[in-house]
Amino acid sequence: MSHQRNPRALLTPAMHHMLERMARAAHVPMHALSAQQARATYAAGAGVLDIPPHKLARVDELAIPVHDGSTIAARLYAPSRDALPLLVYFHGGGFTVGSVATHDSLCRHLSHLAQCAVVSVDYRLAPEHKFPTAVHDAWDAVQWLAAQGAALGLATSRLAVGGDSAGGTLAAVCAILARDARLPLALQLLFYPGCAAHQDTPSHKTFEKGFVLEEPHITYFFNQYINSVADRDDWRFSPLNAPDIDGVAPAWIGLAECDPLVDEGVMYADKLRLAGVPVDLEIYRGVVHEFIKMGRAIPQALQAHADAARALKHAFGTD
Repeated sequence: MSHQRNPRALLTPAMHHMLERMARAAHVPMHALSAQQARATYAAGAGVLDIPPHKLARVDELAIPVHDGSTIAARLYAPSRDALPLLVYFHGGGFTVGSVATHDSLCRHLSHLAQCAVVSVDYRLAPEHKFPTAVHDAWDAVQWLAAQGAALGLATSRLAVGGDSAGGTLAAVCAILARDARLPLALQLLFYPGCAAHQDTPSHKTFEKGFVLEEPHITYFFNQYINSVADRDDWRFSPLNAPDIDGVAPAWIGLAECDPLVDEGVMYADKLRLAGVPVDLEIYRGVVHEFIKMGRAIPQALQAHADAARALKHAFGTD
């Protein structure tokens, strides 16, 4: 993608205004905090720009058993008690911050708009749980929900995976693992996923400072998560390194134009298309990483929610 010399000129007026307000607030940058402090800061700010949580007929807390004998928490959202198709959702936050709680409004809205069940998974975070724990937790959750969905009153013959940012990475990885396990998925729903081993695309340079997700944040998150440089080249960290993605689930990919991750998102869409996978790619102009959780201030957030929900309904055959 081409990036202008003055990348701030790309921003929508609303986005520009919001970034200026954030700059004036002059919070301590996340990369200067411990992981625990970063989580608390992210949690405190998570709802500020998000839309109010939608009331739903069903919100259940789940405990999902995972590979090492632990259980992880998850939250099931549904607009009715009917046997609905299911989206398994993984929150963003650089594998280090974020939770079911920080993405509650988003998951409620997707459930309401797509008229499907959503299970948001609290996979374990770094640095306490390093790579590939998040991957194992995500995939264990998908398999457990596929097996137990009927007992939960869900129609898991129609199953999708999704996530934003690091959660988008996990969803993309689960789509590959599902193909290998012959577990049919209707869709992989990826909001600005991390896909590359290294931050070396032009967009990483163009948007490295002043666009919410700054270069030091990315380095900080990855240093929390990975054990060694070699982990970066593992396709479960960077799906662009996957040797073979033939036959993975169709993809809906929503990217932010002014995001360090935009180029690798486009590259992953291209990789999927080259493998013959149907891809619906949307690039939301003039907005930054994390915009889907800014629905109070940024209209593109609501547009992205609506587009994603439409893709889910189409994939589930409920449109």
